[in-house]
Amino acid sequence: MPKKSAYTEKELVEGCVRNDRFFQERLYRQFYPSMRQMCYRYTHDEDTIMLIINDGFLRVFKKLHLFEFKGSLEGWIRKLVYHSLADHFKKNQKYIHFLVFEDRDEIIRETATSNMYLEDIHQMIRQLPNASANVFRKYAIEGYSHKEIALQLDISVGTSKWHLSNARKLLQEMIHNYNSSSTYAR
Repeated sequence: MPKKSAYTEKELVEGCVRNDRFFQERLYRQFYPSMRQMCYRYTHDEDTIMLIINDGFLRVFKKLHLFEFKGSLEGWIRKLVYHSLADHFKKNQKYIHFLVFEDRDEIIRETATSNMYLEDIHQMIRQLPNASANVFRKYAIEGYSHKEIALQLDISVGTSKWHLSNARKLLQEMIHNYNSSSTYAR
């Protein structure tokens, strides 16, 4: 196949499934920036980011034959890389507070107890109002931008931002209550 500057998703996937290194590199280079941006939200350590991304793309290449072209390839890749991100923090006994807090929330994050696990956070997310929970999952967990969320949910960018802010506020209150109740339980 002649080398051209742009390939369709179908050409990229088929080339990768054939284990063609050229197409694997093209796919990696095309989606690396957005996957790096997603990981950078949760850690600023460059070595950790590279480890997570490379593990994520290894998953992608192993499972690419399962991609059915239903939905976007980037969204599918994003989910696999996110699973690598979550596994990394779980494996290294880091807790999933990075889902709830932004960099400006460092003081609140430090007060969250170290005995909260992924399931505790997911249980709290399930208690959120549906619209806020949906936006929170798409933004904080799946790594979509507010613009992408607005298009997917047929809402404005401002509404998406409000739901994210609302979800974070409610989650921070739940974590505070969790901390208060677990202080007395110790």
